[in-house]
Amino acid sequence: MRASPSMFERSTNRLAAWIAVLIAALMLAACSNLDKDPTVKWDAERLYAEAKELMASGQWAQARGMLEKLESRYPFGRYAQQAQMEIAYSYYKENESAQAITAADRFLKLNPNHPNADYVQYLKGLASFNDDLGLFGKFFDIDPSRLDPKSMREAFDVFRELTIRWPDSKYTPDATLRMNYLINAMAQSEVNIARFYFNRGAYVAAIQRSQGAVRDFQRSPAAEEALTLIVRSYKALGLPELAVDAERVLQQNYPNNGYLAAQQRR
Repeated sequence: MRASPSMFERSTNRLAAWIAVLIAALMLAACSNLDKDPTVKWDAERLYAEAKELMASGQWAQARGMLEKLESRYPFGRYAQQAQMEIAYSYYKENESAQAITAADRFLKLNPNHPNADYVQYLKGLASFNDDLGLFGKFFDIDPSRLDPKSMREAFDVFRELTIRWPDSKYTPDATLRMNYLINAMAQSEVNIARFYFNRGAYVAAIQRSQGAVRDFQRSPAAEEALTLIVRSYKALGLPELAVDAERVLQQNYPNNGYLAAQQRR
């Protein structure tokens, strides 16, 4: 006489049946999704061509989706590398700076010797300083010296790496111009902070910030105001000898300084 199945066996059989049903449902769903995706049988060239058309019309997110499919299905070859670059560019065009930088870093890590690696490094630099500024396109609306100095420093470092690793790149001259601009902006940012401290009577802090600006950005136009703030702060602190020394440096470097001229007229 055959023994009846135990409770454990019945539970195991039910579980196996449920698993089989679940697997079948997942397979049906996958087949259904494949049927709904018209790009399933597209080759890399067609996927890339479609992505380029979408980018040409400014449909960056849709283009990126196409490029991601391309890279996933055809991970090797020039189209995959091109897709990686275009993904970074599409994020940049949407002002998604963090994602653009991440995508650029990924490309440079995977393709350090790619012929267009200098372009991707340049794109990374643009994205690094793209937040709320529109990449130098809104200079008349926003004072960049009042932006986060950290973002300016990061952009400067990226452009600097470009000029060092690819000195003959066609992007190097523009990167150099942007570096010069960033130096002046960072210097002015330090002076803005020093002026803030000075206006509130925090003269020691004003001197420290101004000295940092002079030390790190000697050739910046902001260095003149930094030296002026040092002189005025020493005088406010009642330190005439240090004020005279600072005034001598200011006179030597900026003989037409407005503050000195005003003092001489008194």
